[in-house]
Amino acid sequence: MRKPVDTGDPDRLYTVTGGRSRADDSFDLVTLIVSESGPVPGMQSEHVRILELCRHPTAVVEVAAELGLPITVVRILLGDLLDTGRITARHPRAAPSVASLPDSALLQEVLHGLRNL
Repeated sequence: MRKPVDTGDPDRLYTVTGGRSRADDSFDLVTLIVSESGPVPGMQSEHVRILELCRHPTAVVEVAAELGLPITVVRILLGDLLDTGRITARHPRAAPSVASLPDSALLQEVLHGLRNL
C-alpha cells in the first residue's frame, strides 16, 4: 500500500516554515540548486541540510526526497536561502525554437546517407 506524499507532522511543518504556506513558484521540480556558502552557527537545521546537499547541483525534487519533506515546504526553505544569497537556482533550459532546428531537407539527406552505409 502506498503512503500519502505529505506524511509530515503538520505542527512540525508549520514550525519549519515559520507558519508560511505559500511557496515561491520560481522553483520547478527539476531546477538545480547550488550552495553558494556554507552553513553558519544558529542556522535552521533544514537550511543547513540543504546547503550540505547542494554542494553540487541538486534538483529540487531530490532535495525534497532527501529531507523527507513536501515539495511546498522545500520551496519555502529554498526561497529563504535564495533571498539571502546562500544558494543559486539554475532553471532548466527552454526547448529550442522551431527556427533553430535543422532544415528538414538536410535531415532527409543525412538519413539517406546513413541508410546507404
